[in-house]
Amino acid sequence: AEKLIQDLDDVQYLDKIKTQQVNWIGRSEGSEVIFSVDGVTKEILVFTTRPDTLFGATFMILSPEHELVPFITTKEQKAVVESYMKDSAKKSDLERTELEMEKTGVFTGSYAINPVNNEKIPIWIADYVLISYGTGAIMAVPAHDTRDFDFAQKYGLKIQCINRPPQELAENEGIRVEDVLAGKACWPYEGQCINSSNAEADLDINGLNVETAKTKTTKWLEEKGIGKKSINYKLRDWVFSRQRYWGEPIPLIHCHECEWVPVPEQDLPVLLPTVEKYEPTETGESPLAAILDWVNTSCPKCGKDAKRETDTMPNWAGSSWYFLRYIDPHNDSAFADEKKLGYWMPVDWYNGGMEHTTLHLLYSRFWNKFLYDCGLVPNSEPYLKRTSHGMVLGEGGEKMSKSRNNVINPDEVVERYGADVFRLYEMFIGPFDQAAAWDTKSIVGIDRFLRRLWILFTSNEKIAVIPPEKETLRLLHQTIKKVSEDIEKLRFNTAISQMMIFQNHLSDLNEVPEEVLQDYLKLLSPFAPHFSEEINQLFGNQDTMTYKEWPQYDEKLASEDEVEIAVQVNGKLRGSIIIAKDSKEEAVSEESRKIKKVNIHIEDQTIIKTIYIKNRLINFVIR
Repeated sequence: AEKLIQDLDDVQYLDKIKTQQVNWIGRSEGSEVIFSVDGVTKEILVFTTRPDTLFGATFMILSPEHELVPFITTKEQKAVVESYMKDSAKKSDLERTELEMEKTGVFTGSYAINPVNNEKIPIWIADYVLISYGTGAIMAVPAHDTRDFDFAQKYGLKIQCINRPPQELAENEGIRVEDVLAGKACWPYEGQCINSSNAEADLDINGLNVETAKTKTTKWLEEKGIGKKSINYKLRDWVFSRQRYWGEPIPLIHCHECEWVPVPEQDLPVLLPTVEKYEPTETGESPLAAILDWVNTSCPKCGKDAKRETDTMPNWAGSSWYFLRYIDPHNDSAFADEKKLGYWMPVDWYNGGMEHTTLHLLYSRFWNKFLYDCGLVPNSEPYLKRTSHGMVLGEGGEKMSKSRNNVINPDEVVERYGADVFRLYEMFIGPFDQAAAWDTKSIVGIDRFLRRLWILFTSNEKIAVIPPEKETLRLLHQTIKKVSEDIEKLRFNTAISQMMIFQNHLSDLNEVPEEVLQDYLKLLSPFAPHFSEEINQLFGNQDTMTYKEWPQYDEKLASEDEVEIAVQVNGKLRGSIIIAKDSKEEAVSEESRKIKKVNIHIEDQTIIKTIYIKNRLINFVIR
């Protein structure tokens, strides 16, 4: 888990993707604290990120699945506890941790001893505490945790404030400090420790800030032997088996004598048999379990009768390493040749949907790190760069679905407009990484653009072998620069906009230089490949567009000779001027004063300061 977090510093992922990875791993620094149970020899281990709030722990909550629940539940509470456990088992983790859901729980009848003040606190079970996170037990501090506060209010449990809110911050949050101190309001933010001392135990954190109080409390716990500093992760083991036909067979064989035995390497891979029925069996096992001539085999270790594992691997298995096999797909002795791995890995750029930037990406990174530790791949990280694309929504901005009857069939669009119009529109619809709503009316604009291009490229009477004029040459190099840079940054919509601007310019010319059209066609090719290949053939070119060299731009030729400069008076726009690029302040000032609206505001006034930002604006500050 630590490697998966730290190595994010070495890759070029979007910040939101890195955040998703970190949040799923869920690294938390805190302390483990031991609570004894009153009247029994059992102890409860709790992980908390806020050991400084121990004096405010007024009750404990265990997950219904916690192993101690049957031992600490009293006879009087046994029936309600067991009933609650059954109900909890029917809910998913997502349902149980939904913030908006009403919190429920039941009292076990037992009490724990708070180690910092020796107070007896009731032990409850509640389904919003999961066995899969931390230790499956929490110390509840209702005065400073909103979930615990709601729970305490509902069941009439003690609320003890141990963190005084700063007055100004509380006012900004709309919370009265007096209400927090009285246990009538929850304060989940930082503050100053109060009601947090025990002279007999030699622990006093009153007056300290949170971080200092954490450190002092943890040190005290360690000295007493009832706690220690700890790091916890939300990351858990991965359930790897599926009861279905599709998937890689798990290469294990069960023998009554030798128990589980791996399939020998020389017998790998284990291949799926041909089947007629793909549905699970009546026993819930994989359909493979019904194919006895495949299941029944001999033990590789002792040679006696044995059976194959019939569960298969999940789809995550193949998707975690398939790119390695692409490198050397016909290699029968290894999944890829070492030299080829060294040449091709890591993957330079991996793009996909946001729905796969958490689990699939995490599993794939984990898988690759395992192979790296085994010395089988040359890089710890499989992908240098990870980006994601937005979702195309239905018209009106809703997600496409059959029930809404708003699904766009690509085949119908291609049939009516052609593949290139469809392709161009999807790139033009909006920023690549953001969701965008489909608009059937807007696709007509792209269709018109491609039709104008056809006229431009096939107007033989206008195409001439002549050098481009200065303005055409400048716009050509600006377009090459813009399109080239936008492709690298996945800004396809703005690249197409620039090509539209260039198309309008060329269409207005009386004569269009042939060499300019050739370069323009290269820029257009990745966006409208079918159209471009057709024009390429009409031009008499024998080689395909795919192998043509991408045009290069000249920075000097792409630069503007003149620029438009905004003219302001006291920060308000009063006009603009067109002037030679990189003009000095004196020239810009002189030209700006000729503007009537500017002159009206500055005449008979004292200019106390002139602010000039080269090639952008000039601002006269007057009084």
